[in-house]
Amino acid sequence: MNRKIFVVTAAYGHDQVRQAGGQRAMLSVIAAAGADGVEIRREMFNEQEQADLAALGVAITEHQLLACYSAPEPLYLADGTLNPRLPELLREARTLNALWLKVSLGHFTDTRTLQTLRDWLATSGTRLLVENDQTACGQLPPMQRFSAACQVHELPVMLTFDMGNWLWVENSPEQAARHLAPFVSYIHVKAATPHQGSYRAIAPEEGGSRWQDLLRSLPVDVPRGIEFPLEGSNLTAVTRRYVDLLREE
Repeated sequence: MNRKIFVVTAAYGHDQVRQAGGQRAMLSVIAAAGADGVEIRREMFNEQEQADLAALGVAITEHQLLACYSAPEPLYLADGTLNPRLPELLREARTLNALWLKVSLGHFTDTRTLQTLRDWLATSGTRLLVENDQTACGQLPPMQRFSAACQVHELPVMLTFDMGNWLWVENSPEQAARHLAPFVSYIHVKAATPHQGSYRAIAPEEGGSRWQDLLRSLPVDVPRGIEFPLEGSNLTAVTRRYVDLLREE
C-alpha cells in the first residue's frame, strides 16, 4: 500500500526548528528521510516565512513534498459563530499549495452556520480537516455531533484523528476510533504518557502495542503524520526510521 507519511515540523521541537532557520530548513531532512509530505505549523512561522508564504510553498514543491497547513485556530468561536479568520487561513493554505487546512473544532452549536462554511470552502478550493484538540471541544461527543452534521448536510469536511489528544481530555482513543473512523482522512500518530498532572507526547512504541491496535481500527489508506518528538544527532536517520515504520505498519 502506498500510504502517505507526513512529518509535522513541531516534532523536531520549536527550539530546534528556530535554531535551524525555520520550518523551511527542515524540508531537506524530511525529504531525505523519504517522507511524502510536511505539516507546516502556522504558530512556528519565523518573520521571513510569515512575510513570504509563496516562497515557502515553492520550497516545499522543490523538495517534492506534499503539504498540510495547520493553524492553531478553532473553527467556531466561544459564542458559536464561525471563526471570521477562516477565509484568510484558507487563502494561506492555498498559497502554500497545501492539500488541506487543519483547525480545531471549537464551540460548534448551530448547523445553520454550515451553509456559510460550505460557501467559504467552495470559494477557496481548499479542503478543511477538523482535529480533536486538547480542550473540552475536542472530546468525543462534540466531534461526533459535528461529523454527523457534516454528513447530513453533505459538507465535505473530514477529521484529523489525533491518537494521543484523547488522553488529554480523558476520552478513550479506542472508543473514539469506533465512532469516528468513517470520518477520518488524516491521522496524527503519537502515544502519550502521564507527566506533571497532564500528558506528554512520546514515540508510539514507547507506549506498548496500543498504538498498533488503534491504527488498525482506523482507515488504513489515509495519510499519517508523525507528531511525536524526533530527536538525535542524525535527524534524517531518526525520521526515516519512523517514516518506514508507519508506512509499513
